[in-house]
Amino acid sequence: MLAPSTPQSCLPAQRWCIASPPPDLVAAIAAATGLSPLLARVLIERGADTPERAALHVNPEAMALPDPLEAFPDLAKSVDLLQRAIADGTAIAICGDYDADGMTSTALLLRALGHAGAQVDYAIPSRMQEGYGINCRIVEEFAAAGVGLILTVDNGIAAYDAIARAVELGLEAIVTDHHDLPAKLPPAGAILNPKLLPEESPYRGLAGVGVAYVLAVTLARSQGQLAGLTGPLLELFTLGTIADLAPLTGVNRRWLRRGLRLLPQSRLAGVQSLMQIAGVKDDRNAVKPEDIGFRLGPRINAIGRLSDPQIAIELLATDDPSTALARAMQCEAVNRQRQQLCRDIEREAIGLLDEDRADWQQHRAIVLVQPHWHHGVIGIVASRLVERYGVPVFLGTHEDDAGEHLRGSARSIPEFHVFEALEFCSDLLEKFGGHKAAGGFSLVAKNLDAFRDRLSRFAHRCLQPEHLKPLVAIDTRADFPDLTSALYQEIDSLQPWGIGNEQPVFWTPNVCVLAQRRVGENHLKATFVQPTHPQIELQAIAWRWGEYLPLPPRIDIAYKLRENSWQGRTSIELELVGVRAVNQAVEPSGAAVLATNPTAGPNPIAQITGPSEPSVESPTPLSSELQQTEFQHQGRAYACRFWSVRDELRIRNGRGQTLCVRRGRRIGMLHPGSGAATEIDVTRSPYCHIVKAAIAALESP
Repeated sequence: MLAPSTPQSCLPAQRWCIASPPPDLVAAIAAATGLSPLLARVLIERGADTPERAALHVNPEAMALPDPLEAFPDLAKSVDLLQRAIADGTAIAICGDYDADGMTSTALLLRALGHAGAQVDYAIPSRMQEGYGINCRIVEEFAAAGVGLILTVDNGIAAYDAIARAVELGLEAIVTDHHDLPAKLPPAGAILNPKLLPEESPYRGLAGVGVAYVLAVTLARSQGQLAGLTGPLLELFTLGTIADLAPLTGVNRRWLRRGLRLLPQSRLAGVQSLMQIAGVKDDRNAVKPEDIGFRLGPRINAIGRLSDPQIAIELLATDDPSTALARAMQCEAVNRQRQQLCRDIEREAIGLLDEDRADWQQHRAIVLVQPHWHHGVIGIVASRLVERYGVPVFLGTHEDDAGEHLRGSARSIPEFHVFEALEFCSDLLEKFGGHKAAGGFSLVAKNLDAFRDRLSRFAHRCLQPEHLKPLVAIDTRADFPDLTSALYQEIDSLQPWGIGNEQPVFWTPNVCVLAQRRVGENHLKATFVQPTHPQIELQAIAWRWGEYLPLPPRIDIAYKLRENSWQGRTSIELELVGVRAVNQAVEPSGAAVLATNPTAGPNPIAQITGPSEPSVESPTPLSSELQQTEFQHQGRAYACRFWSVRDELRIRNGRGQTLCVRRGRRIGMLHPGSGAATEIDVTRSPYCHIVKAAIAALESP
């Protein structure tokens, strides 16, 4: 149903950044890759701005990778330490993390070291009691249990005291991590961290599971035991890398292409069960990053956030189908709990922020603490608030019953570096860590006001008022005829898209809203048409945008393309990421027949007159909203709709031809479905009779 333009129509506050690469460079990239100019523009914005780089982006398998043993200074030392421990029968203990990256890393090394004959166990700190990273308690328990070598995964780079305690107790330590480097590195026997590599290294963007994968594969290769191991390890690498929002560039892009192709026929019982529970189809050539990002990853992460990480480790490490299914079902149940907690906290946070908008806009950062919020999910809510408000968000909760200690999570916008902000506040914090886009922290409650003020000082150094809106980064303009299945297949051939290599975002100006409604809990579903191409109507979904109903009748839209399959039919849809008011100075050309007329009255076609045929009249007014129906005329099937905002009637026949006629006009336009439209005198037979039949069908109860 088309909602009328009313004073209640509102649009999200956004800032649009529309790329404009040089036309000659676009032509060169298109020629070098064979891609359309639209996709050539996208590649340029992804850094593939030379024919050579573009060719590697299209075919990452052609990338010349340096030997990991040469790229990572301590990799040979790490392999040597592991080989000696395995040969001597020394117990090895893995200290992992409770997020998807840390748990897939732990499961990966459990498999690899077990395959190599190691005596290996693991531990993960308590999220609620201890927080992130290895600590002295874990080190001392390892020592008491006879462990000789500690191996951290996805943590440890900032754990100076814990690693120093391990050395003091006579334990060897290998730190594998990917988080930003502190001023003082821990005294481990070996450190593997891509942040220690040059910026241009293809390994620079590895997540924790990527570092674990490099170590595991190098160890297995050195022992001649790589056969049969690479596939399962690559599946875990793929899950952890995408779930951790690691950049899908460099070696990640190359390895993920392989891993995504392996997942539909996974050799891991846990992955098979998780895909079954999450509804990820196994009949495709490859799983897509969004399947992991929105279905598989959240179910793994939910365990670490709300339950016992051992559930997820067993899921990913077991080869027993019954155990795998049981653990997958536990993941599903906990994920449903996580979803409800997120909804409740987000709703409460929005209420608080909307009441005091001026305060956080003045501070240029959001800092909210509530005692009853669950620490395990506030990071997710922080991400949603960044998406909504476009400012850095720091959410916290009480760490103890007395409320004397707080723990929080931070998420950010491109212009604000979370880790540097936390370093700027380090004297006020008990513990912190993270990277540019996200981080975690803890502090004494009495320091909260000082922490908020210090963050504001940091924010004023790097953020201007114009930054305080969600950013919509747009690659290029597209018209609706460009948005074909062929274009979608071209986009899909360049998978994986994701963090650091985002899916293309297109924009189209001055589109008209044919219909809109709320679906699900708070999503917006709409139908759009571009006046210059009225024969093409496209469906769109906007996640969590129900509050913006109704959209105005005419808007500019920014969107991604998605494929929708329903009852055996596949169509191209839009996923809205941005809308804005139409720039009245930019008007489409050649749209006289379907020019928008938002001030038109509520009545439909009043009459279509002509000298040789009787007039066609609508004896009673139709509703001011969109009306549509199907009818039969002289044995043929038609579909019709009347759009009051434009005083326009459209009639489509079974051959895909569409007749468009506006009230009071005798000349309509017949659109053949492809090619140019032709003018039609709708007062003449057979068109006037078809129009009469359409009006009668619309008026029938």
